[in-house]
Amino acid sequence: MAQIGAGGMGEVYEARDTKLGRNVAIKVLPTAFVNDPERLSRFQREARMLAALNHPNIAQIYGLEHSDGVHFLIMELVPGETLAQRVKAGPVPIEEALKIAVQIAEALEAAHEKSIIHRDLKPANVKVTPEGKVKVLDFGLAKAFEGDATSEDMSNSPTLSRAATMQGVILGTAAYMSPEQARAKAVDKRTDIWAFGAVLYELLTGKQAFHGEDVTDILAAVVKTEPDWSKLTESTPLAIRALLKQCLRKERRQRFGDASDVRIEIEDALAAPNDAGTASAAVAPKSKLLVAVAAATTIVAMALGVLLWRAPRPSELKPLLRFDVDLGPDVSLSSVRGTDAILSPDGTRLVYVSQGKLFTRRLDQPIATELAGTEGAFAPLFSPDGRWVAFFEAAKLEKISVEGGAPVVLCNAPSAYGGSWGEDGNIIASLSGALSRIPSTGGAPTPVTALAPGEVTQLWPQVLPGGKAVLFTSFVSNGGLNVEVMSLKDRRRKTLQRGGTFGRYVATSNGAGHLLYMNNGTLFALAFDLDTLEVRGTPVPVLDQVANNGFYAQFDISQTGMLLYQSGGAGAGKVAVQWLDGAGKLQPLISKPGNYLRPRMSPDGQRVALEVTEGSGRDVWIYDWQRDTLTRLTFDAGRAALAPTWSPDGRYIVFMAKGGISWTRSDGAGKPQPLTQSKNPLVPFSFTPDGKRLAWNEVEPSGTYSIWTMPLESDDTGLRGGKPELFLQEPFDGRQPMFSSDGRWLAYSSNESGTYQVYVRAFPDKGGKWQISNAGGAYPVWSRNGRELFFRSNDNRIMVAAYAVKGDSFVADKPKVWSEKRLADFGTVGFASYDLAPDGKRIVALMPVETPDSQKAQNHVIFLENFFDELRRRLPLSGK
Repeated sequence: MAQIGAGGMGEVYEARDTKLGRNVAIKVLPTAFVNDPERLSRFQREARMLAALNHPNIAQIYGLEHSDGVHFLIMELVPGETLAQRVKAGPVPIEEALKIAVQIAEALEAAHEKSIIHRDLKPANVKVTPEGKVKVLDFGLAKAFEGDATSEDMSNSPTLSRAATMQGVILGTAAYMSPEQARAKAVDKRTDIWAFGAVLYELLTGKQAFHGEDVTDILAAVVKTEPDWSKLTESTPLAIRALLKQCLRKERRQRFGDASDVRIEIEDALAAPNDAGTASAAVAPKSKLLVAVAAATTIVAMALGVLLWRAPRPSELKPLLRFDVDLGPDVSLSSVRGTDAILSPDGTRLVYVSQGKLFTRRLDQPIATELAGTEGAFAPLFSPDGRWVAFFEAAKLEKISVEGGAPVVLCNAPSAYGGSWGEDGNIIASLSGALSRIPSTGGAPTPVTALAPGEVTQLWPQVLPGGKAVLFTSFVSNGGLNVEVMSLKDRRRKTLQRGGTFGRYVATSNGAGHLLYMNNGTLFALAFDLDTLEVRGTPVPVLDQVANNGFYAQFDISQTGMLLYQSGGAGAGKVAVQWLDGAGKLQPLISKPGNYLRPRMSPDGQRVALEVTEGSGRDVWIYDWQRDTLTRLTFDAGRAALAPTWSPDGRYIVFMAKGGISWTRSDGAGKPQPLTQSKNPLVPFSFTPDGKRLAWNEVEPSGTYSIWTMPLESDDTGLRGGKPELFLQEPFDGRQPMFSSDGRWLAYSSNESGTYQVYVRAFPDKGGKWQISNAGGAYPVWSRNGRELFFRSNDNRIMVAAYAVKGDSFVADKPKVWSEKRLADFGTVGFASYDLAPDGKRIVALMPVETPDSQKAQNHVIFLENFFDELRRRLPLSGK
């Protein structure tokens, strides 16, 4: 055997496999390594997994053997020189470097699909054979040598750490380590993306991206400084410059998520003309806009270059370009009541809902701006000129300038499901079932449609171009969803697609376009004729894994052909029902996530009532946590049964129903019966401890929430209500009235100060009022111990305030954080997301579903540029 190399992972020899008649490479493991039985055992497990890698661009591991106490790997012998040897002669020509990079990316892509990360990608670990074939060496061996070391161990830097036990420490490795490796943090496939960027930079410049006199200097450069981008020659395509910058982002969430995305970008660059003059001339206003965004954030770094340097012929359909947007760690897209993120018609501005507030940002600006006064906002929509945003809040439709200012109330909207701002200055919105027209200057709604027989409600309208027709979703009593269109001239309706929802028209050609709609997490498209209001052909799936809740979807499209969406698929928007204690410990309560809202504990703590959206609508279900059974309690055929509230003896549940409040037996015996009726929505919240009085909210015609109570009688036949009595009616909202454990006090939330805070009043009201929260709060819940009041903060944490009663005065301490765990985000006052167990030691909480991508889903959106071209490619509009 002839020695051909040595390093921190052992000596390498060339040998002959006499059985199979081939030359192989033998990597002899370090002596200190072999003398550690535990590490050797871990290595053997990892090596077996790595041997399963079989790809033409990955040097294969044939086996792990030992002889006379020597342990060694048998590996593919790769002829040729390493990239480290190649760059000693200077920069590699651009086309050659990109062809090498594509093959490296293919190797990473194949390994990442098997959840194998290289961890030590560098020029010395990449060889190019005399035939030009790229082979990546030592794939995954860094992890194998370190075994099961914790993610916080410096073993993530395999050839730098544990220097005392490894021979031949390779100092050059530091130049290719990601910031998370340098900080000894956990790594994932984006660590390889970083190293790939460092390798490609070195191929193109002949210089390391990060350098220094020693390891410390190099690691400091990795963490704190940028590569010298001026080292790239002027002939380097702008797309490759953008790609390198995104690969080498310090924050790994801002890098490419997959090696396949990197490969595609480089392949496109190789396929396109590389003309510096063309690149400069191609910077149109829209491209300049995207340049600014890429410089300020990471929104379009990988797609920008292609847009700039590619100069397609007018007749050529442009390629679909995808780029990921990190809106920031403080953003939480709630996905509760309509689309959270929308684009202005010209595609230059983004508006999104985060934690129940509106934020706006021009795509040529680095940061977003909060639109003050929009607390509780949902389902925003742009004006045709992009200067205003209308939105729903509580029981109102309002608008606000994108430049800020005070919101303007347009009308009352007690039960809203989306709207569309037409070119004629009117908004058509879903209000109380059918569609209504509201002047954008404000005024009373006028009916546009009427509900057809068997139709429960009409949702998510879109005024079509020209204002002659409106598109909407029809929800029928059997639970079906259909995409419908109605002519505004003669009121004739057509069903365009059965089994679809959230229909949207896009004008992809003169006089014609495409109809988009959702079904089970997939976006479908059909050819649509705007003149005849008819669809043609067969639906074609065009995009998978679009976040939705079954009724609406998280996507929007500008008139310029850019599509914006959130990833999530059919399961998006679901929450987990869990126990949470003050120490932050979580324990599953209901095994599977679902579309749950408003959990309420039974008085004995044995059952939980919830709103559950399933099939035909939203109903009350009962979960018996000791028996692990979830039982449906109401069957309202598409009419929502909301806000379940237990009677103190646990025998009955009252709930919001169409036309008032109803009650039913909690054991499921008997049918629901009306308790009190009203033409306005009534939302029950709490009983007095003796069960003789109920408190609820009424949504007034003005759109404000008032607080009422009603005396009750109960016996074996059920509940009977007396005359309702007004408790609190003011020009602002008083919400979520909750009786204290002794019945002397009523806690509620109110926006009288401009933001929702928790207050307490005596019951009956004696004129005194005490503010409990000091930084926003809603959904108060009393502890049975008579000493604590819980509430939910605006950032979805549970707060608690200790209190004492002194005569007629209520004395509360400063609220404290009860748990740092954040509940699922339903907006400031959107829906209740927790309830306190009778022992006061834990809560039943609706928590975000934790998945590897859950955080990304909360603050990331995806842009698809040239989406209209993609539709024309997939569904050509013949004859137009």
